[in-house]
Amino acid sequence: MNVAELEVLEAHGTFYRAFAARDSLAMDRLWAERHPVACMHPGWNVLDGRERVLASWRDIFGSAAAPEIACSDAAARILGEVAFVCSRHRSRQRTRSCRRPRAVW
Repeated sequence: MNVAELEVLEAHGTFYRAFAARDSLAMDRLWAERHPVACMHPGWNVLDGRERVLASWRDIFGSAAAPEIACSDAAARILGEVAFVCSRHRSRQRTRSCRRPRAVW
């Protein structure tokens, strides 16, 4: 593994640490400010633009049902000035319990 791949994997790890900590400020530091960004969460449409992407993370982190994600087997791929990571993800959906106050929900 070369230095560039290690740097990409470190950024990948930083992303998942921010996700696990539900740290909006850390997530903000990860997304480019001068280049176009887009994000697609599972089950969502593509979000274009930094503000929309960061708003989505704030919404996810603020939700009691936000999933817990674990990442493993990460491998960096570098194509010139572009890099991506292939990895396995396991998620556990958080649930909230609801108590029926009367005979109706």
